[in-house]
Amino acid sequence: QVRLVESGGGSVRPGSSLRLSCVVSPSGRYVRPYCMAWFRQDVNKERARVASIYWATGTTDYVDSVKGRFTISTDIAETISADIADGTMYLQMNNLQPEDTAMYYCAVSRPTTVDQCGDSPMYIYWGQGTQVTVSS
Repeated sequence: QVRLVESGGGSVRPGSSLRLSCVVSPSGRYVRPYCMAWFRQDVNKERARVASIYWATGTTDYVDSVKGRFTISTDIAETISADIADGTMYLQMNNLQPEDTAMYYCAVSRPTTVDQCGDSPMYIYWGQGTQVTVSS
């Protein structure tokens, strides 16, 4: 089991920046490699992946609409036993626009390969979400 808790959302004006955090707390053994990602969901829209990172290599991927503006990162340390460790995942969001308004969720996948990081059904642990609202 992996517990995820997001924070850092808020209401900002277009052009502003926010940094979302996701505290990752494993309970028991959860072995890498796995993907970690940020998703977002606005009212009446489907939840969609925004950015992902493959823990084993640090490989990142972004949807086109956020490339150059958002950066995903993590400070989760490598452990000798290859278990996931406590740590935090981040999403730095710059030049926010009204279309970025949504509830943002962090997620962790089952152990997988890097090419599966864009596959939403691979993600089995989710946080409760943090709201981001961008308006003038």
